[in-house]
Amino acid sequence: MDIPDRLKDRFAAGTQYIGGRLRAGTSGRTQDIVNPATGETLLGYELAGTADVDAAVSAARAALPGWAGATPGERSDALHRFAGVLAERAGELARTETLQCGKPIKLTTEFDVPGTVDNTAFFAGAARHLQGQSAGEYSADHTSYTRREPIGAVGSIAPWNYPLQMAAWKILPAIAAGNTVVLKPAEITPLTSLLFAEAAGDAGLPAGVVNIVSGAGRDVGEHLVGHPDVAMTSFTGSTEVGKRVARIATATVKRLHLELGGKAPFVVFDDADVEAAAHGAVAGSLINSGQDCTAATRAYVQRPVYEAFTAAVADLMAGVRLGDPLDPATDLGPLVSFAQRDRVAGFVDRARGYARVVTGGEAPGGALERGAYYRPTLVTGAAQDSEIVRDEIFGPVLVVLPFDTDDEGIALANDTPYGLAASAWSRDVYRTGRATREIQAGCVWINDHIPIISEMPHGGYKQSGFGKDMSSYSFEEYTQVKHVMYDNTAVVRKDWHRTVFGDR
Repeated sequence: MDIPDRLKDRFAAGTQYIGGRLRAGTSGRTQDIVNPATGETLLGYELAGTADVDAAVSAARAALPGWAGATPGERSDALHRFAGVLAERAGELARTETLQCGKPIKLTTEFDVPGTVDNTAFFAGAARHLQGQSAGEYSADHTSYTRREPIGAVGSIAPWNYPLQMAAWKILPAIAAGNTVVLKPAEITPLTSLLFAEAAGDAGLPAGVVNIVSGAGRDVGEHLVGHPDVAMTSFTGSTEVGKRVARIATATVKRLHLELGGKAPFVVFDDADVEAAAHGAVAGSLINSGQDCTAATRAYVQRPVYEAFTAAVADLMAGVRLGDPLDPATDLGPLVSFAQRDRVAGFVDRARGYARVVTGGEAPGGALERGAYYRPTLVTGAAQDSEIVRDEIFGPVLVVLPFDTDDEGIALANDTPYGLAASAWSRDVYRTGRATREIQAGCVWINDHIPIISEMPHGGYKQSGFGKDMSSYSFEEYTQVKHVMYDNTAVVRKDWHRTVFGDR
């Protein structure tokens, strides 16, 4: 049995997961899931419609009292079982992610899947530590304390670049805090989100706690965001779409969490280890074929080491191996779709008119021609205000620009509407300390670029959004704080009553 037939059998019941079971969509419209490495259709399915969103929200609302009322220990135990089921299914998750996204199998097996299992295990522990402020007498006659309570049914929207990990980032903190979730994955990459939800059910999470609707953003996504029974929206995607999500969500005064675009600067000072910085730039710009909102995209290199850095990056990029994503030797797979490949190529082709393409800048021929591949690309000579420097490309493209003074390097790094991530490279602790203070980004790496860990928050400044994924900080997004105040006096007429009636 070939891959498409196996997937058809696997998802024969449908590609919506609502109330604890797979079912077909009801929109009357279909969507093909295409392997971007070959152009082969893996699976065709019926998209969700607004009725499916309504059903998923109803399932989430029905499950909410029982799940929110569970003890932290009970939720923790369920999440620990969930992590175990995911670990058992690691091979299926990795292979499916590679097939639908074009990610190299070594990326899915060494990064996407282990990271998701670890994130699940982290929130299993964190669920036991969701606490309010200790009780205290802040008024002479009262005792006060705070409670952290779940918000309700959460409607989340995840992107296509990391379908499995983004499902985890959206779902785990929400359910660890006692909420229930309806997640809309990207319609071109829904399969691992569905496998994730099935694993939750098989681990014993109650039906309706996790629901998946696989549909288009313009109808299903917007209906989910605007749904009156959805108490909160969490969205990861482009800044432009995020602005529309915000407009819809604010119409019903929902809690809102946005993780949006990025254009991460990579600042190399003249005392940096150039070899290490070059390796970091290539890895940081090409991970997931550059389809990463934290990817290194703008390298600012102090002039004394600019030529050496550029030459080293070009040499390293030339040695990156493009190939079959299922081959463990492959370094770089295709982009997620031919449309995305063509979008990236458009940026580079237009840049030829004002900059120099040092290496790459083309789709490979031969056996790879049938896939959405694009060679690792290095661009120099672009102006700071050019399109290729300013706009998010979301592909395997790195632009390198020189700078002279430290002040200039940091100013150039901050000269962007985005602020998701950045890195600085230097052997001087004072330089790196200044960079961490002054670069405006939610994460600043020093002498590295890209690593993330479950214990630390991920989120942006400026038009990269607000709120945090991962870590215990994410509970700030998915809980609401309630102040409880007890009278300690048993006095019928309180002293402050005189402001309304009577005298002292």
